[in-house]
Amino acid sequence: MLLLTGTALAAPAAASDPAIDQIRNSLAKRLGDIKLDSIEPSPVPGLYEVLIGARLYYVSADGRYFIQGNMNDLETGQDLTEEKVSAARRKLIDAVDEKDMIIFGSDNRKHTINVFTDVDCGYCRKLHSQIDQYNKEGIEVRYLAFPRAGVNSESGRKMAAVWCADDRKKAISEAKQGKNPGNKTCDNPVAEQYALGKVVGVTGTPALVLENGELIPGYIPPTRLKKLLDSKGLDKK
Repeated sequence: MLLLTGTALAAPAAASDPAIDQIRNSLAKRLGDIKLDSIEPSPVPGLYEVLIGARLYYVSADGRYFIQGNMNDLETGQDLTEEKVSAARRKLIDAVDEKDMIIFGSDNRKHTINVFTDVDCGYCRKLHSQIDQYNKEGIEVRYLAFPRAGVNSESGRKMAAVWCADDRKKAISEAKQGKNPGNKTCDNPVAEQYALGKVVGVTGTPALVLENGELIPGYIPPTRLKKLLDSKGLDKK
């Protein structure tokens, strides 16, 4: 499904390629007022990459044929699409101010994960019940809000109250134990983070975004997650 929402990234200069304008004009007619973050030649001659947020699509040089799916290099085994998408996803996540997150740090931090979470999600609660173990494994957990039923749902209301609490870490811990966080309101980032989750490809919670921008859906136990992060070379030391 095409996600018709984008967050601007710096587009590389490619004005010398007339196909770029052709594609941009063609897509503007067909997709309407959609922000195209970048258009670049792909590794396949005559095929171009179009980045919208953290979604990558392929388009023919005349702008007529639009392709969704991953491009793989059979010689190297590389997933070229995921490589570009992860880079875009990482850039979007890195743009989020840490003050808008709820962070459970680690004294011996080796890894950082960004977790899109919902206080009413069973596996989100399971993950949080082991937050001390994640920290002991050297994993810092940075929470972003993603109420699965939407910002205006009961979960969305709870998460807004959590983000408005004087002590967010205590509030999210209690909310994930089933306690009512109250109805405190403020100028909070829940709607913005929910929209960001949609842009980077979150479809459920918990959803983990690793330091390299890779998106991993679902709960992973602390020891197994540490091994996974180590295996990817994502060690801060």
